[in-house]
Order: sequence, then structure tokens, then C-alpha cells
Amino acid sequence: MTYEALFTGAWGDPNSIGETLRQATPLILTGLGFSVATSAGFFNIGGAGQYLVGWLSSIWFVLSFPSLPGVVLITGAIAAGAIAGGIWSGIAGVLRAYLKTNEVITTIMLNYIALYLSNWIVKSFLANGDADYSKSIPQSASLRSPFLMELTNNSTFHYGLFIAIVIAIIMAFVMKKTTVGYEIRSIGLNSDASKYAGMSTKKVIILAMTLSGLLAGIGGAVDGIGNYQNILVLASTPSVGFDGLAVALLAYGNPIGIVFASLLFASLKIGGLNIPVVSNTPSEIVDIVIALIIFFVGASYLFEYISKKMKTNKSKGGKA
Repeated sequence: MTYEALFTGAWGDPNSIGETLRQATPLILTGLGFSVATSAGFFNIGGAGQYLVGWLSSIWFVLSFPSLPGVVLITGAIAAGAIAGGIWSGIAGVLRAYLKTNEVITTIMLNYIALYLSNWIVKSFLANGDADYSKSIPQSASLRSPFLMELTNNSTFHYGLFIAIVIAIIMAFVMKKTTVGYEIRSIGLNSDASKYAGMSTKKVIILAMTLSGLLAGIGGAVDGIGNYQNILVLASTPSVGFDGLAVALLAYGNPIGIVFASLLFASLKIGGLNIPVVSNTPSEIVDIVIALIIFFVGASYLFEYISKKMKTNKSKGGKA
């Protein structure tokens, strides 16, 4: 009964399908962002903050220039989100490259700075009076459309999913077929060897972290102008940043795999809302399932790391 409720809640009707696809959209982009950083050997925990500054910047851009044509508004909003996310993550990249500062610590700190800075800007400049949210964006700047709403029975599904899928395909090509992708992966595999080969490790570190934040920022932008249509004062950092981390780990950093992993997580999130309706099982069971997925994926990474260490030690012992 519970599993049936989970499935029907996510895929049982056009509205549920639309909501599931909408939920997957920012997960794809934050997951892609995290995967770029891990490919370079870094653990970017700042996806939530980068997503948030991307969301804030996209709404700010649209509300600042509401009279621009729709295509320009949407393009500018996404570009603003990308730039903001890239700069935000680039700060951690610069600190890592030049001061050897641990990126886990700096990105966590930047998450909270992003949260409080965003709340202050919303309350001080974007909200009407004492409201805890900004004005809504004009319809011309929205990624929603009457066609998609009719197709999915008035869900919040929007064109952001198609943008995310195109970016995932581009990132799959970039990481496997271009010099930039090769350098990022080389740094992740062996930074000393990469430096010896003539690569500028500092430049690649900053590039990888900036690209990571840029993707998360796009996630915030498309969610802002596609899903929320405004920006709110938040009590905590958005969970989508950390969910994107889990998605990337589950997909082993593969950009196409991230798309499917995002659909799985979105199905659990949206389908879980239907569980208490048809059974006595609380919706928190979904959080337990997600936690178990993360645990077992993390355990596989740990076993792989231990196995590599043991092989390295054996090879050193054999040479001795």
C-alpha cells in the first residue's frame, strides 16, 4: 500500500507527473554543480548558498527591468543567477587555491552568509512593506506556460527541466571531450602529477569551483522564475543544495546519471506527500529511505577508498 501510494503520488496522474518533473529540475543542476567539484577532488557543500544567490539574483534582475522583452528577461535572469552562483563558489575556490583553506568549511560558512544576506535584501529592497516575500515577477519572465499547465493539469511544471537536461548533456561532453574537463579530472586524480605536467593547478581549482557554483546558481534561477515566481525570507538554507549533493553521489558524478537520480529523488519527495493520505505511514518514511540511499552510496565510496589504499600499500610493500 505504501509503495503504491508513493508511485501514484509521483506518477499517477498528469499533475503528479508535472510536479515530479518540476521537483527534479533544480536537483539536476545542483547535482551537476557538485559533480564538477568532486571531479576536481573537492567537496563543495555550498550548493545551497549558491542556489540561493542564483535565485535571489534572477528575481532581482527581473524586478529591476520588468519592461524588457520576455526572452531578454528570462535569459538575463538565468545569466544573473549563473554569475552570482559562480562568484559565490569562486570565493571558496580562490581561498582553496591560494590559502589552502578547506573548501568544506568555507562553503558551509558561505551558505549561512548567503541565507542572511538574501533575507536582508528581500526585506530591505524587494518586499512590499513588512511582507516576508518579494513582488511576483511578470508573466513574461516566467518559465511556466499555459501549454505545460494544460498538459499537466495545472501543475507548476515549467521549461526549466529542458534547460537542465540540455546543460547535463553539455556537461557530459565538456567533462569527457574537452581540455577543460580533462584538466579538472586530472587535478582530481593527482594534483601533483598535473602540476608536474605543466597545468596551472590554482587556475583549474578556481575554474572548477566557479563552474560548480555557476551550475547551482542556474538551478536557483530556473527554480525562482519557474517555480516560485518570487523570493521569500527563509528560516534555513534550501534543502535542494544538499539533495543535489546526494543525487550526484548516487550517480557517481555522471551527468546523465544525475538526471535519472534526480528523477528518483523527486519521485520520493513528491510521492511521499501522498503516503499519509492513503495509509497510516507518516511521510517522514521518505526521508528515511533517502537517508539509507545516501548511507549505502557513501559506504560504497568508503569501501572503494579503503580498497585503493590497501592496493597502494601492497604495491609499496612489494617494491620494498
